[in-house]
Amino acid sequence: MMEEKLRVQVREILSQLAESACFEPGDLLVVGCSTSEVAGKRIGTASNEEVAAVLMDELLAFAGAAGVHIAVQCCEHLNRALVVEMDAARQHGLEQVTVVPHARAGGALAARAMSEMSQPVVVETLQQRGKAGIDIGSTLIGMHLRPVAVPVRTATTKIGEAFVVCARTRPKLIGGSRASYP
Repeated sequence: MMEEKLRVQVREILSQLAESACFEPGDLLVVGCSTSEVAGKRIGTASNEEVAAVLMDELLAFAGAAGVHIAVQCCEHLNRALVVEMDAARQHGLEQVTVVPHARAGGALAARAMSEMSQPVVVETLQQRGKAGIDIGSTLIGMHLRPVAVPVRTATTKIGEAFVVCARTRPKLIGGSRASYP
């Protein structure tokens, strides 16, 4: 029952974020997740591989259907590096680093991404190229998003016991009061 509830929550949030973010093929969707928080524990204290498996299934299904790349943020022990598909790293000019995330250094979701993605690599930064993001359990993903992040309010505000905050990005508005914007 808990697994199905998590699946429904993730699907609802992804659907609502997609409506607002207007993804284009190849866009980067940043996902930060504390599986500890999802399971009702304090961040960084109880990595949960079962939770990670359920979330990764839903994220990869969404990515395939939407044509976007998922970038799974590692925890602070790996300086919030990200797991992405090699194709995404190449497409976005991201430099690969050498590390293998695991549940105690990187987090359960990043470790799961390494085993579930077809050609996973770890990159140190997205260089602020993330089009949108989902922060599950206060993992602080903002550094990976484009400079103007806009909060996205979703009807579903939790995955398991973890609070969820979503954001999309938009281009900067420049030119002041005399400028026109679409």
